[in-house]
Amino acid sequence: MTSESKIIAFRERVRDELRVLATINPSDRTWQMPFAGALATGLPLLIGAYFDRMAYGLVATLGGLVFLYLPPTPMHHRMAVTMAASFAMTACYALGLISQFSPMLLMPMLVFIAILVTMICRFYMLGPPGSLFFVMAAAIGAYTPNGLAALPTLVGLLAMGCLLACLIAFFYSLHALRLRPPQRIPRLRRANFDFVVLDSIVIGIFVGISLVLAQAFQLEKAYWVPVSCLAVIQGVTLRAVWNKQLHRIAGTCIGLLLSWGLLHLPLNYWTLCLVMMVLTFIIETAVVRHYAFAVVFITPLTILLAEAATLTSGTQSALVLARFYDTLLGCAVGLAGAVCLHNPRFREACGRALRALVPGRFDAHR
Repeated sequence: MTSESKIIAFRERVRDELRVLATINPSDRTWQMPFAGALATGLPLLIGAYFDRMAYGLVATLGGLVFLYLPPTPMHHRMAVTMAASFAMTACYALGLISQFSPMLLMPMLVFIAILVTMICRFYMLGPPGSLFFVMAAAIGAYTPNGLAALPTLVGLLAMGCLLACLIAFFYSLHALRLRPPQRIPRLRRANFDFVVLDSIVIGIFVGISLVLAQAFQLEKAYWVPVSCLAVIQGVTLRAVWNKQLHRIAGTCIGLLLSWGLLHLPLNYWTLCLVMMVLTFIIETAVVRHYAFAVVFITPLTILLAEAATLTSGTQSALVLARFYDTLLGCAVGLAGAVCLHNPRFREACGRALRALVPGRFDAHR
């Protein structure tokens, strides 16, 4: 291949990548769903602002994220899934809080949570966002400094946020099921060992590796590193993982600029609540259409969720820069994990070793 043909091939590759970044997907999502999602995450903030307890409102808002697991199925199935997600979110957050009392426990606990919730989500075919928010809740809990006496209060606040999300999901479903008929409940097929067990363990291990690297680089409050790793590694194909990494890095870079601007505004509790509700509405409207565009608004939302109660003047620029490094590191580890995950030789070797450790037959009917 001549040098001129190499240049042409490189230009074509760049053009293809830009085309992927610019592609907007169709969506039949109505505005009522993002609006209800904004209420589920915004009402706890408004209540916290009213009682001058914004830190409590931010914890309860994490519980409101379970609304996003509401499936488009009949009412009884919708509520069962939402309540199960509420229990899982509360348990993951509690385990994250507990792990902060022992630095040696933090990485194993996060790996255990990532493996377990990924297995459950895949076994029961739970759609997006999958295990992402459960791991995010655990990671934020692990990096939220609190005494042992505050643990029951924080877990209770998150549980109340989940309860409010379930109530909003119920009333939203009454309206949504009038607009369009529910989809059929997906039938549980025969469990696949590689998809449920092997992939989950590999994903959990690389989530742990990302956290170890974040600690080795002494990144402060590096909760975003394992979250970024998990968000990238779960692509169906290696190409999908690569595309998602590009979307996440590009969206995060622009989103950090937006975050920097928002953090320099004179926001009080009430305007902060409004900003976070608007961000949630935009994210849930855009995420099914263009992931990078949604990440632009996901970045400031997650920063505000985890840091709004402790932000002080002069910390904004350092916080934005820290989240940029967190994202780069998490995406790099996620891409490395995806390369292993989609390598046939790696899968065959690991699958053989894991099958020898798992007693009985896993491929029984679910």
